Amino acid sequence: MMGLFGLPPPLASTLPTVRPRIFVSYHHANDRRYYNGFSQVFHDQYEAIEDRSLDRQCNSDDIDYLRWTVANNDIKGTSCSIVLCGAQTYQRKFVDWEIKATLDSEHGLIGVQLPTAPLNYHGHVMVPTRLAQNIQSGFALWGHWDNLTVDNLRNWVYTARLNAALLKVQIVNPRKIKQRNG
Repeated sequence: MMGLFGLPPPLASTLPTVRPRIFVSYHHANDRRYYNGFSQVFHDQYEAIEDRSLDRQCNSDDIDYLRWTVANNDIKGTSCSIVLCGAQTYQRKFVDWEIKATLDSEHGLIGVQLPTAPLNYHGHVMVPTRLAQNIQSGFALWGHWDNLTVDNLRNWVYTARLNAALLKVQIVNPRKIKQRNG
């Protein structure tokens, strides 16, 4: 195939497009239908949107091993994590571990409010504390499920990855990990 002026096309135009690898964190028992919808809509744009539930994968009570598994099998190789925040997400220890591993890896972080997310007595959405701290610091992004379109997600992932490259000093990650749900 010949390009402009009878010359071969640039090499970049013949290379396959690389889809960003992202990790999606959510409460598996309550929010699977949102994850399935997310995965179905965005499968062609992003790689590694897959279910990696620790509840089913690891038969271990060793917290250090489970956290290592999150960091090395789930977060490693991705550039951004998206936390789907539903009714009980803020209480889930594995979600906290996934957020911590994302921040330890200095990857982008996005929280998405699901329609089921509860409000506290101040009228604010209840999200995992580690996520809330990073939204407040300006490192993590926050969006709503109803605004989740292909274009918006592309912009959110781009901005989150840019934040990870430029705003590392704004990462807030001092809290001890959750030892149990609730």
